[in-house]
Amino acid sequence: MIKFKKIKSLILLGLISFLIVILRLSQVNAQEVDPSEFREDAVAEEVTQPSFEKLIQGSQKLEGLFTIYQNKESGKVYLELKAEQLNQDFLCFVTLESGIGEAGIVGGYHLRDILFQFRYLQNKIQFVVPNINFRTEENDPQIDSVNRSFSESVLKTLPILSINREKKTILIEIGDLFNGKSDLPGLMIQFSELLINSYAIDPSKSYISDIQSFSENVEIESVFGFSLGQQVEPQYLPSLPDNRTFNLKVRYSLLAVPYGNSYVPRLADERVGYFTTTYKDLSKRDERSSAVRYIKRWNLEKQDPNADFSPPVKPITFWIENTVPLEYRDTIREGILFWNKAFEQAGFINAIQVKQMPDNAPWNPADVRYNTIRWSTSFESLFNGYGPSHTNPLTGEILDADIIIESNAIRGLFDQTDVFLGENSSMMLAENNPQSSRLNPKNLPCPRGLYAYSIANKSESEQNQKSRADFPNESCFRQASNQQFNVGKIALSLLGNVMPNSHKMEVYIKEHLRFLIAHEVGHTLGLRHNFKGSNLLAPEELNNPEITHKNGLVSSVMDYVPVNLAPQGTTQGDYFSNQIGPYDQWAIEYGYKPIASTTPQGEWLLLQEIAKRSIQPELAYATDEDFWGVYLDPATNITDLSNNMLQYSEWQLNNAIEMWKRLEKYTPSRGEGYDKTRKMFGTIFNYYLTQAHNLTLYIGGQSFRRTGAVDGNSRLPFQPISIEKQRNALKLLETYIFTDKIFNFSPDLLNKLAPSRWSDWANPDLNSSLNYPITGIISLLQSYILRELFYPIRLLRLQDLELKTTANNALTIPELFETVQNGIWTEILANNGEIKISSIRRSLQREHLEILSNMVLRKMSIPEDAETVAWYQLKQLNNQLEITLKRSKNKMNAYTLAHLEQTRNRIQKILESEVQSN
Repeated sequence: MIKFKKIKSLILLGLISFLIVILRLSQVNAQEVDPSEFREDAVAEEVTQPSFEKLIQGSQKLEGLFTIYQNKESGKVYLELKAEQLNQDFLCFVTLESGIGEAGIVGGYHLRDILFQFRYLQNKIQFVVPNINFRTEENDPQIDSVNRSFSESVLKTLPILSINREKKTILIEIGDLFNGKSDLPGLMIQFSELLINSYAIDPSKSYISDIQSFSENVEIESVFGFSLGQQVEPQYLPSLPDNRTFNLKVRYSLLAVPYGNSYVPRLADERVGYFTTTYKDLSKRDERSSAVRYIKRWNLEKQDPNADFSPPVKPITFWIENTVPLEYRDTIREGILFWNKAFEQAGFINAIQVKQMPDNAPWNPADVRYNTIRWSTSFESLFNGYGPSHTNPLTGEILDADIIIESNAIRGLFDQTDVFLGENSSMMLAENNPQSSRLNPKNLPCPRGLYAYSIANKSESEQNQKSRADFPNESCFRQASNQQFNVGKIALSLLGNVMPNSHKMEVYIKEHLRFLIAHEVGHTLGLRHNFKGSNLLAPEELNNPEITHKNGLVSSVMDYVPVNLAPQGTTQGDYFSNQIGPYDQWAIEYGYKPIASTTPQGEWLLLQEIAKRSIQPELAYATDEDFWGVYLDPATNITDLSNNMLQYSEWQLNNAIEMWKRLEKYTPSRGEGYDKTRKMFGTIFNYYLTQAHNLTLYIGGQSFRRTGAVDGNSRLPFQPISIEKQRNALKLLETYIFTDKIFNFSPDLLNKLAPSRWSDWANPDLNSSLNYPITGIISLLQSYILRELFYPIRLLRLQDLELKTTANNALTIPELFETVQNGIWTEILANNGEIKISSIRRSLQREHLEILSNMVLRKMSIPEDAETVAWYQLKQLNNQLEITLKRSKNKMNAYTLAHLEQTRNRIQKILESEVQSN
């Protein structure tokens, strides 16, 4: 009884504290304002104030949440503010309604969520964004200190035009707030790469195009005209009829903050992947507990709170936009309804409903009252699917969500640019400068890995300025998703003899689309990425329908999952998971299971009971900041599948090799050119590179789990990857990457690799290289992997692992250097016989020599032990070269002899250099 009373008291105390914080926030700087008290002479000091009626004459009155007067002839828009609407919280959700179809500027893009107030100050109205990041309880004496310490943001000040004393309302003009004279959406910041130093908002071309006012919301649509700056070269934007100017439509959805409803914010737990809204409660003295994080979720309540399973009072309803092609509507519906299985675990029946938007619907899909699945037809998009949501930043309650599905996601190979060979790619630059052919990972299709990531983001300081969680990796997902989709189509064609327009191909396309929809719906429910979601099954289980149809392919659809290609000799199973996974169900249970509490703190104990199940392998979670730029845990990855990536990657490398072999005999269909063969070849190459990169994660890797000290298991957060797995990864890289045998393509195949020669904007390969520089591309692949292995951070990790691992169980720096060197220089280690080093191997050896040279000459910031080992390896290599040249000089062709002589000469100069001696 004592324990129960204590819990009850804590719940009551938590409720009081929560209500006080919210009440305090809503009253920040609030004061009762009576328009009858405004001084008329101060409103317009030297000009007679026009009458209220005269100003709105000829305007259309739109009544609703706000009363608005729109004069379509003059273009003026007036807002009539009631006294009780001053100093009150409202929300403004800002969305890009239409774009240009490329450069990341596409319709449906989520721009901003703004909590704002209209404030009266000195006979003007200010559009103010309160600072909600720092809060206190009502009676906390720190209140005044907090107000002094942290600024609010005033985005616009508007003059009061007239006062209606009878109605106690004031009139302001809001055109300048919502049109091009005020960049309220932040377009110049959001799209700075395109707009800065090129285009600017042109107020003369900007205007409010449409307004609709309802009881709960106001919808304002504005056109922002952009014009090219003076003496500025226009950017290449083939989607525009004239790239000197373009228009963007922006939608503002205004609504009141939903105070007084039954929604209870739910506290976040870092073991469960939700988007969050965060503030600092400065009334809490404990530094760790002062950060309050609420998950973002919908307000779901049971119709029957006492029932184990009940329909919700208000289900989450998605409308399929009437622009979605008819043949994909059922597939989209299925992907959405996947999630009802998870809500059943949380106690809800039919929590999600799907409806079809009528062709003659009187409402706009962007209206904040409707959650829509929208179809986008861009020329070049940064994403295949995009699932943003709009939330109340005070509580985390999701109020609206729209999903954008890009038609390019299912369009296929011909709309993709030439892999590795597009404009400004490494290989294109190599046409003019052969020395540049070694590698520029910034131009890889999607740079990832320690080395590639560092180059792509220019500098460590630039990386530190951005949160890894905020990196624009939707673009990488689009590229990875397109690669996987296209690899699957190629595999169906080459390995399964499936025709492009066959029923089997259509089934494959719909599997892909259904999974994409399920992923994006997960985002709109509040879920973040889970890059451990692909580790559910063993490799041999992936194509067993008895297992996959019961449990799915993955533990979470919130991962970037590859197409499931069966290894040679195995019957193909599902290409993509046909259901959500156990992690998804568990995460929804955490976020949506009803708990009988009126405060967030009152839910905490029961939430901990749910969260502590995170120790179960199928409930493992890792997200963007655990992956991008980190690359520590091999299981925290994208485009990987199964709980044994070494086995899976080896299978996929063999699948790629087999597809190359089949491509030798491939003949394009009637009406197709050899550019399709070229794209298929490059796509397979990129797939091969992806699988090889996955293997590098094992070297110096550590398994990481978000686990608490009281989770009931003995596992620590970090666990070094076993030396056996690291050695196996190195062995696979030697077999599949540091070789020339696999890349022995026939001249017949290589001479088929011609690009499309259409010279117009509709050809995505317009600026692609005519020649196919196969030597350079193979070199790029090998160089990329080699530099990943010797990247300074990886060497530091290897050094640390000697302290984190028991004796003789760590892969050491000397072992890494020796293993790689022995695999790359095998020709000179042979005892006798003719020595003939191919051009591919010579290029690889030069790259290896370059890396060791940079280490010894201190051009790389690496551990001193690594520098010493590099010096020793160079000395060993030099000794072996001396022996080989003496023994087999007459058994070499001209290429090999010149290569080895030059290598010996370079090593000797490096070892004798003054930089080294100092």
